[in-house]
Amino acid sequence: MSAPKLVPPFTYEIAAQKVRMAENAWNSRDPERVSMAYSEDSHWRNRAEIFQGRAAIRDFLARKWDKELDYRLTKEMWAFSERRIAVRFQYEWHDDADQWFRAYGNENWEFDDDGLMRRREASINDKPITVEERRFFWPAPGPRPEDHPGLIDSPE
Repeated sequence: MSAPKLVPPFTYEIAAQKVRMAENAWNSRDPERVSMAYSEDSHWRNRAEIFQGRAAIRDFLARKWDKELDYRLTKEMWAFSERRIAVRFQYEWHDDADQWFRAYGNENWEFDDDGLMRRREASINDKPITVEERRFFWPAPGPRPEDHPGLIDSPE
């Protein structure tokens, strides 16, 4: 039996798989790899930045990961429809002064017929944390291990 195509219309299983694939890609911290999940003309809103296209996505991600050091992300599907997925997420990172942060956010995704994301809108808030408050520990860059708790297991 062949693997299901990850294109609309989405089932619960396909939507959940797309969320985990996105999490794994972002945890690679590879702008080229991550950008390939988006359509050539994908529209993005990330915090206060609004831009369009894969080249802009790659540039944004390179800037992001130059600033957000030791980045580790966990995503969880919130809801889905035939071609849209809503996600909540948290990630931890530190700046070049070793101040740690936990970012809390929500994303709304819309996909084209080929299963590429054509729209991503993200709202994100950063909370300073101490090293002792960190929760995301796995070798980075790299995917969150299957046995590492996700957000559903998180107290926040």
